Amino acid sequence: MKKEKIIEGLLKFSALVTILTTVGILYVLLSESISFFSEVSIWEFITDKEWTPLFVNKHFGIMPLVMGTLLTTFIAVAVALPIGITIAIYLSEFAPKRFKKIVKPLLEILAAVPTVVYGFFALMVVTPFLQSFIPGMSGFNSLSAGIVMGIMIIPYVSSLSEDALSAVPKSLRNASYGMGATRLQTAFKVMVPAASSGIIVSVILAFSRAIGETMIVAIAAGQQPRLTINPLVPVETITAYIVQVSLGDVAHGTLEYKTIFAAGITLFIFTFILNNISFYIRKKFKEQYD
Repeated sequence: MKKEKIIEGLLKFSALVTILTTVGILYVLLSESISFFSEVSIWEFITDKEWTPLFVNKHFGIMPLVMGTLLTTFIAVAVALPIGITIAIYLSEFAPKRFKKIVKPLLEILAAVPTVVYGFFALMVVTPFLQSFIPGMSGFNSLSAGIVMGIMIIPYVSSLSEDALSAVPKSLRNASYGMGATRLQTAFKVMVPAASSGIIVSVILAFSRAIGETMIVAIAAGQQPRLTINPLVPVETITAYIVQVSLGDVAHGTLEYKTIFAAGITLFIFTFILNNISFYIRKKFKEQYD
């Protein structure tokens, strides 16, 4: 009984630490953001199309940073989604068990590679390769950063989607085969729809991971905030801007310094919404199949 109480207490303490950490992060972001918005109106922050808080002519419109973040993220998801789901379907439905045991851990190693390595790979390998057949492409751009980010998040999509496919009852697969369906028909018309909740959740989590990525975009995408959907020119993301200001050139406590907290709370809201969407989808589909 004593051991059980100790274990129970440790579990409660771990849960409490997680909650307090989240509360602490929110407190810091909100307290500094409130101080920032006391000097800059929220309307200007949302609607202004320029972000130049470090220039003489200051503008505090977050839209260029949001556009840069979304542009690189959508490119990353466009790369990771088809490749990751294809890998998941192959490993779940077609690959031999021995091959699956070898390949799946190797794929997950991609998630363990430091992101700074991915950033230099994007800058030194992917960008020159793309420039060889895309004339006029800038040395810093969202396309190469997005492609490499997509490679980085492939394990998130493939691993979680494969787990979702493996969790589908075997009876569904056997019933499909019993009705004369081929393996390909079973995979795409039975297994994927049945595991759709898990696949959607994996995509949303990968989306959240891409939005919060820092080093790849800071190294390869450039640091020029601009409101554009052109993937061939330099852009700046929210995380890259936070890195830029956090290097120490901006005086602590100034309005310019406080912009990183306003940017941070914007990023927090994005990831919070996406995580809640993923929780809602998982809960909805779970209730549907219970």
